[in-house]
Amino acid sequence: MKTFFSVLLLFLFGLSYSQTTISGTVIDDSGQPIPGANIIVIGTSTGTVTDFDGNFTLNITQEPPFDLQASSVGFETVVERITSKNQTVNFILKEGTSLDEVVISASRTPERIFESPVTVERIGLREIKNTASVDFYDGLENLKGVDVNTNSLTFKSVNTRGFATFANNRFMQLVDGMDNSTPALNFPIGNLVGLVETDVLSVELLPGASSALYGANAFNGILFMQSKNPFDHPGIRTSIKRGITSQKAAGDNAYTDVSFTAGHKFSNKFAGKVNFGYLKGTDWAANSEVDKNMLGGTRATNVNYNGINVYGDIVFTNIRAASGGLGIVPNVNVSRTGYNERDLTDYNAESIKADWGLYYRPFENDFEISYVGKVGTGSTIYQGTNRYYLDGFFQEQHKLEIKNNNFFLRGYIVGDKAGKSYDMEATAIQINRTWKSDTQWFRDYISTYVGASIGGATEAQSHAAARLAAENGRFEPGSPEFIAAFNKSINDPNLVTGSKFQDASKYYHADGNYNFSHLTDIAEIQIGGSYRQYSLNSFGTIYTDNNGPIDYSEFGVYTQIQKNLELNDALDLKLTGSIRYDKSEFFDGFFSPRISAGLTVNKNHNFRASIQTGFRNPTTQDLFIGLDTGAYVLVGSAPDNLDRFSRTYDISASGQLLGQPATITQTGRAAYTNSYTATSALAAAETGNAALLQIANPDLIKPEQITTSEIGYRGKYSNLIVDFSAYYNKYKDFISQGRVISPLYGTVGDNSLSFEAVKNRDYQIYGSYTNAEADVKSYGASIGLSTKIFNDFDLSGSYTYAKLDFDQAKYPSFVTNFNTPEHKFKASFGNTELFKNFGFNVSYRFSDDYFWEGTFGDGVVPEFHVVDAQINLVVPSLKSIFKVGATNLGGKEYYTAFGTGFIGSMYYASWTINNL
Repeated sequence: MKTFFSVLLLFLFGLSYSQTTISGTVIDDSGQPIPGANIIVIGTSTGTVTDFDGNFTLNITQEPPFDLQASSVGFETVVERITSKNQTVNFILKEGTSLDEVVISASRTPERIFESPVTVERIGLREIKNTASVDFYDGLENLKGVDVNTNSLTFKSVNTRGFATFANNRFMQLVDGMDNSTPALNFPIGNLVGLVETDVLSVELLPGASSALYGANAFNGILFMQSKNPFDHPGIRTSIKRGITSQKAAGDNAYTDVSFTAGHKFSNKFAGKVNFGYLKGTDWAANSEVDKNMLGGTRATNVNYNGINVYGDIVFTNIRAASGGLGIVPNVNVSRTGYNERDLTDYNAESIKADWGLYYRPFENDFEISYVGKVGTGSTIYQGTNRYYLDGFFQEQHKLEIKNNNFFLRGYIVGDKAGKSYDMEATAIQINRTWKSDTQWFRDYISTYVGASIGGATEAQSHAAARLAAENGRFEPGSPEFIAAFNKSINDPNLVTGSKFQDASKYYHADGNYNFSHLTDIAEIQIGGSYRQYSLNSFGTIYTDNNGPIDYSEFGVYTQIQKNLELNDALDLKLTGSIRYDKSEFFDGFFSPRISAGLTVNKNHNFRASIQTGFRNPTTQDLFIGLDTGAYVLVGSAPDNLDRFSRTYDISASGQLLGQPATITQTGRAAYTNSYTATSALAAAETGNAALLQIANPDLIKPEQITTSEIGYRGKYSNLIVDFSAYYNKYKDFISQGRVISPLYGTVGDNSLSFEAVKNRDYQIYGSYTNAEADVKSYGASIGLSTKIFNDFDLSGSYTYAKLDFDQAKYPSFVTNFNTPEHKFKASFGNTELFKNFGFNVSYRFSDDYFWEGTFGDGVVPEFHVVDAQINLVVPSLKSIFKVGATNLGGKEYYTAFGTGFIGSMYYASWTINNL
């Protein structure tokens, strides 16, 4: 017990009942207040931010003397010595650079961007005010090296350094320290349930692997969103934004975005806040009727037509096999007629979110206990294997945290509910089947085709007559029969007969960190750890959890040592070493070390280098999914998952002639133990050549590993700022999906019965989860330049290069989903004070064309050029900022992923009160 109390006293060594209060102002060299300036005690994470008038008050337990630092983007950092309690200090900041801004994410400790051991990007209050994007989250796409893929108006996926999909589980997003990935999907869904704009303090982004400090999911990068603490930011802030979205497919539609924040400091011990956000608009409509199956194909010219945004036509059969092998019936695949996406959704884009926080400082110092709750609901479109309408999706988070300037300890829960969400592809399939079963439809088609052929019709005429007969009485969009079948499907969670998703999954997370810098001057030492418990509960609509929730856990521990060495008056060296150990209950543990060095020369040049390893555990979907998408079945490769997915299939007439029963039941295990590669099986079925068959039988999934090396340089040249980085990534056991075909009878490799099953289309296509046999490599570089021209005009630009190094010819069936342009260029031009209180900004983005690979489909994304612009007026007497802006000012529509709606233009005006 005595030892326990000794350790406890050591842990709380930083607590003190004595308080130091520092107050003052921050102004520029012309005497204008600087709102949103960061005030921080050097060597700690304790700080505050100036209000709209540049004033601040900071209460801490630390006894003088100590150093207080003021910084703001665009100004030089200033440090003042605090020598007494209740001291007043006034900072005057001269024009500086973005490299002087302080960040915490790179090393879990405050440091200037200039000295950070890794690449880091940041958006603060100044950038939010000046962004030409419609909101702060969209503004991330203007950052160097960042890709923002637009899924829909309210769901955008942030990524860096390639390997992006909308299900981006390689990239982590933290909001006030909480992971806001959805438990059911296992990845962030943009800012749909994130921060409201009036409560955003800062956004930091670390490109590349960050596993050494942040764990397995921080594999491709990590985004930190920090809200405002009501002790430091009391008051009411609001923003009202109105405008229109303009798109050829959807027309011109109203857009509304409202944010409200109320924070109050009741005393030096207690503060609270509430936030509310509401967004409503019309989504970018997806209306492509381009044929996935045949170049230039249409429903009229291709009997096996499968339109990109036409659903239900994914159901097809080989009509000769279905006829029992009749010679008069051609050996071709024929698909059912589908419905356009516009018939299956109303394109309502909506987000409603609220959060609240209670903050208690019992000793009136930096020791703080807080509770934060967040809820969000909304409607958006998500594109995965199919297109899904997430209607009334709900997510909640609840966090308890204890912290001071030396440690934090937090625990939180994240839960979601699917609401009225449904699969649009499955909905179209079920509407068709409600009217007429697949068996009957193809029977009608075949019989009419045979009759027409016997009567002397050509093949094309026979097909036309067959489809006309099979379609007789089809439910037309908007008809009472269509509406009834639609509603029946989207309210039926049995995916054999319906298309509704159900989910009530959640995860529990705890993590903590302690910084020993107040106990020793030898080096800055940190230790920390995390624990997460998953509870998957989709009621069998996503995962194989028909019999109850699937629970599993993982944990990690880490340490970091950082040392600053002053080599001489001109040279400063910062060395950082960290290592993390993570363990999932399904896999062996992994160590993730990182070492880095930063050399500062003459205070204006910083050279850095780092090398680290990281890893990524298979996601919940990789392990436990069991989902029939219509085109194929996704089966996760956890050992106990393989037999939980089971389906009974009808056997063709040709198969029954071989002595097979009318139905056969197959489990998901067949995908991993009795399968051919999909490409080889389809080719063999098409040509009748069994020699083309290649056995797949993919290995069960295991964690993916990465080794990444990075070098960088940051430099100040009078009026020019340079920020350069280059990286090389080598992946081992790269995780990806594969397509395999499992025959419903026979054993792969027998060259007889299994081949007959393939020819008769008596097989199931599976999406398997496995690892690449070969190493996957990628490399790239980014450079950013910023300067001032004509005295007060800000000009900046960046170029990013990214390249995949993978032998696709050797592994033709393996999909990497690199999905990143080789060349990107971004530029910005503006002036925050073109004349008093009036500013403007224009931004430009160029993306090279690139090939998009995804489970929904593959295709080229053409190059695009986008210009956004805004003007703003600050009215100090009203504490208000008025802004008028437009995105995609040129009006040429573009898209960032295959299958999504084209992105049009947005025009808006906003009024923001008391937010700076």
